[in-house]
Amino acid sequence: MAETITRAQLSEAIYQEVGLSRNESADLLEMVLNEITDALLKGEPVKISSFGSFSVRQKGQRIGRNPKTGEEVPILPRKVLVFRPSQLLKARIRQGHAEAARAQSGTPGASQNAPST
Repeated sequence: MAETITRAQLSEAIYQEVGLSRNESADLLEMVLNEITDALLKGEPVKISSFGSFSVRQKGQRIGRNPKTGEEVPILPRKVLVFRPSQLLKARIRQGHAEAARAQSGTPGASQNAPST
């Protein structure tokens, strides 16, 4: 299983790539995350080009079933966070999986078509 990326790692990546101080990088990351959170709390969708979109969706009340007893129980209405990846992100993920599979099978050229970032 892959390691989870943390805020500290994201902040460090900003520091390395952009050249801000570590404190400024951490502050920038917090500002971006706060803007995303505030927009979602207001019910506004957040779209990040070439990455995906976040939105809050209202789910209605429904009847569920307890898997152990089979008893029907009401599931209360609630808001859920939804992420929809962009087509570009989906394509990059598929390409990465295909390249990893080729590398594991020993197929030549597995890393020759890797996109540069």
